[in-house]
Formats: sequence, structure tokens, C-alpha cells
Amino acid sequence: MERILVVNGPNLNLLGERDRGHYGSMTLEEINSDISSLARELSVEVAFFQSNHEGDLIDTIHAERKRCQGIVINPGALTHYSYSLRDALEAVAIPVVEVHLSDIYSREEWRRHSVIEPVALFSVVGKGPAGYLEALRGLVEHLRGT
Repeated sequence: MERILVVNGPNLNLLGERDRGHYGSMTLEEINSDISSLARELSVEVAFFQSNHEGDLIDTIHAERKRCQGIVINPGALTHYSYSLRDALEAVAIPVVEVHLSDIYSREEWRRHSVIEPVALFSVVGKGPAGYLEALRGLVEHLRGT
């Protein structure tokens, strides 16, 4: 059974409270519950990690590198400038899918650039919580060659 690591970066622990116009009203726990339900349907195992600390995200990615076959990541604001996170994702050589609840390409100019995108299989942006499910489906299809 494939194991997928779902990583959420800074401030995503405040989903449901923070800027509902961009991020919606679902909490991270509710999103993770939906991901878990889909994972059961797809017969994959998921592990979740969220941190507001860049180093903790990197340490977790390193620690999970031999235990997981794929990563779904919403790096939050680290998307736009964290070359250390980008390098960690590239170094572990595990397929990665980038997710953003809002459409970063239609927001403020500084949000329109992702340093993560070049190391990701694909990105899902602007689809709200459903983007995580699309990312998981696409990643599993990639892993299974379907």
C-alpha cells in the first residue's frame, strides 16, 4: 500500500478562521478528514504534518523519505521564497504535488511565483479544499502508472 505524506505549511492551522474569502470555511482537520476518506477509497495510507516552522517541515520530509512514496504539499507563504524547502523536496526524489486553496496566480504580484512548482509533478491551485483531493488522486494515478 502506498503511503502519502500530506504537508501543510505556515498559518494553515488557522484554516476556517483566517481570510475565509481566500481560504474558505473548512478547518484543516475537516480537510484532513476528507483526504483520509478518499485515501481509504484509493487504498492508500496518508500521514499528515503541519507546522509554522520551515525547519520542521524540512525535517519531516527528510524523515519520511524512505517511508512514503509521494508528497502532497501546501507550503503556504513558503511557496514564494523557500529555496530550502524546494531543495528538500528535490533531494528526497519523491513525487510531489503542490496544492493551494486560492489561485495564487491571480492574487498579489508577490504570490504569483512558486519556487516549489519546478520540483512538483503538477500544481492544483484555486480549487479550495477539493484541490487536495484532486492532488491525491493525481499522485496515486502517477504512482500506479494509470
